[in-house]
Amino acid sequence: DFATEQGGLSAEVIRKAFSATEEEFLQIVKRSWMAQPEIASAGSCCLLGIVSDDLLYVANLGDSRAVLGKRVSVAGEKGNGRVVAERLTTDHNVGVEEVRKEVEARHPDDAKIVIHARVSRSIGDVYLKKPEMSRDPLFQQFGTPVPLKRAVMTAEPSVTVRKLNPEDMFLILATDGLWEQLSDEAAVDMVQGIARRLVRAALQEAAKKREMIYKDITKIEKGVRRYFHDDITVIVMFLDHPSGRLRAKASSVDCVSSPADIYSSSNGSNKDHS
Repeated sequence: DFATEQGGLSAEVIRKAFSATEEEFLQIVKRSWMAQPEIASAGSCCLLGIVSDDLLYVANLGDSRAVLGKRVSVAGEKGNGRVVAERLTTDHNVGVEEVRKEVEARHPDDAKIVIHARVSRSIGDVYLKKPEMSRDPLFQQFGTPVPLKRAVMTAEPSVTVRKLNPEDMFLILATDGLWEQLSDEAAVDMVQGIARRLVRAALQEAAKKREMIYKDITKIEKGVRRYFHDDITVIVMFLDHPSGRLRAKASSVDCVSSPADIYSSSNGSNKDHS
C-alpha cells in the first residue's frame, strides 16, 4: 500500500503517487521506443477520490471532474432542504481561459502552443512533455511533427483536501464525456437515481446534438461511437455517516461506463462495473 509505505495519507503522498505512476509509464515508453514509438502519444486523464478519517481527498489531472452533492437548508422551505452541487476539481482544459493563460505563460515565444494539447495535465502524452521525443524522426513517422522547445503538459495534480460534514451526501467522479452534456447541478439532481441514469441522460443529450434519436445512438458500435460522443465513465460514491463518523460506504459505490448495457433500467443490477 503506497500510503502505508509513505507513513500515511496526505496531499503530498498523493502527489508522490501520481509522480510514481507517471515515471512508471515513462519507463514503459522508453522500453518500447524502438518497436512502438507511437506509444509516446498515449495518455490519460486521472481522477482520484479517497475518504479517510473524515477527510475527503480529491486529485485530478485533465478534465475529468469531481462534484459533491450536499444538503443545504433554504429559508422558507419545508423539509430537509435541497441538495446542491459543489465542484471540487479544476478542469485542466485549454478551453478554460485560466488554463489557457497558464500554458501560454510557459511558452511566451509560441502563440500557437495551445493547439498542441486539449488538456494541460495528464498521465502519459510523453511527446508533449519530452520535446526530444517529439522531434525524433522515429516518432515523426507516426504523426505530424510538433515543434516544441519545452514541455506543454505536466503530471502535477491539483489536490483538494476537504473535511466532510453530515450535510455531504455523495460524490460524483466522472470523465469529461458526462460534463460535456450535463451541468454539475443537473448531474447532482439526477443522482437521487444512480450513475446509470446520468450516463443515459448524457447520451440523450449527445443524440440531440447530432439530430438523432436516443435509440439510434445506442446501436452504434464501440469503435465508431467515439465520433459521436467522448468516453463517459461515472462513479457515484454515497457517503455514510454512522455514529458521527464519515466514511465511503462500499455497498453504496455505483460505477458505470458507456457503452455498457445501460439503456434499460430493468436489465438487472443497478451496478455496472467496467
